[in-house]
Amino acid sequence: MRKPFQWDNYSDQPALLKDRVFKKKMRKKELSSLIKTFLISIFMLPIAMFFSPFARRKGVDSKEFFCVGIDYQKLPELSYELIEELDVASVLIRVKLWEMDKFDELKSFIVRFHSKKIILKIMQDRENIEDLELLKQNLTKIFNELQDYVDIFEIGTTINRSKWGFFSVREYNRFFKVAYDLKKTNFKNIKLIGSGVIDFEYHYTTHTLFNLCNYFYDGISSLLYVDRRGAPENKQMGFSLSDKISLLSSLISLSPKTTHKLYITETNWPISNTAPYAPTSEYECVDENSYANFMLRYYFLALASQKVDVVSWHQLIASGYGLVDARVGARKRVAFECYKFMVKTLKNAQFLRLDIKRDYHILQFLVDDKLLQIHWSLKEQKLKNEPYFHIFGKDGLEMGDESIKIDENPIYIFIDEKTEKQ
Repeated sequence: MRKPFQWDNYSDQPALLKDRVFKKKMRKKELSSLIKTFLISIFMLPIAMFFSPFARRKGVDSKEFFCVGIDYQKLPELSYELIEELDVASVLIRVKLWEMDKFDELKSFIVRFHSKKIILKIMQDRENIEDLELLKQNLTKIFNELQDYVDIFEIGTTINRSKWGFFSVREYNRFFKVAYDLKKTNFKNIKLIGSGVIDFEYHYTTHTLFNLCNYFYDGISSLLYVDRRGAPENKQMGFSLSDKISLLSSLISLSPKTTHKLYITETNWPISNTAPYAPTSEYECVDENSYANFMLRYYFLALASQKVDVVSWHQLIASGYGLVDARVGARKRVAFECYKFMVKTLKNAQFLRLDIKRDYHILQFLVDDKLLQIHWSLKEQKLKNEPYFHIFGKDGLEMGDESIKIDENPIYIFIDEKTEKQ
């Protein structure tokens, strides 16, 4: 990324933009768009909030719901082996537009995963934002050579953070339209998703969904982090993760510019004592056990909403926030085993219901004609172990205690209906 933008190889994201004069100049230049963002959101968000409780659920394919982000430049051979071990059906791979000289390496990596559904996140830099002809050339190459391997192209990312290159929704709209125009003229069968807003900043999302720019999304991407609030059940401005998903789904259903598809293409929690690899300060970081718990409960709540088509965990190998720590060798964190057991258990599951009472959660599925309950509670409680319970911990290890402790560590309970009736 050319100056004043720099890439941080530790946390795999742009470094903070320190040129205040440049930032002030760009924000002044894009002031009219920023005002539009405010006006559109102040009108549409209350309408979306009103309809949020009525946002329809849909049949979510649990097999394709689980997705993991992988980096083609980070232990590629090991990445392939670990993805096979996790047995996920979908992977997300990122490509940097400022590294098109490494395209052949990227393509070889993608071809290796041809049996998986692939989401390709196309990450922008300032040069491609300013030079739309250059962007068109780069996208033409990407679409032409990868359309047979990639299922979904995510156009742009993190559009509401200036360090990622965009200073307004107007700039993003122009950026996405280049991709959309290419689809309409030369690549009619590809799928394009956007708008890649990070965190609970739906005023930006609203502007990308309600505007006069001539384009159409094949689904909406969101980088719906909740890490700064701690647990996924915690609230921000009165909204829990489930509430945020419902509001976003409501916005999508009201917009004429997209299909009713929602892809959470990035989320995680930063891990304690991993600086400089952690993408945030130590204050926001959590220990590895909490990381595993929060990850599982994020997935469970998102799946229970029946409004999210894919959740992509960011990412497989990342020392500061990934399932595998690569600082010394490649150490699988406890979250790796938890993720593997979650996918194994739920990839063919049929969602039934979620019950919440006094912070006690019971999530129910039908798995191979057996009833599965997933229990967790934000306040420690006891559950009597019944003869018809077959209980597993979050990591897949079987539990057989007479009295089961229900706390922030989710447990899986398969219920043998024949034994229960006896």
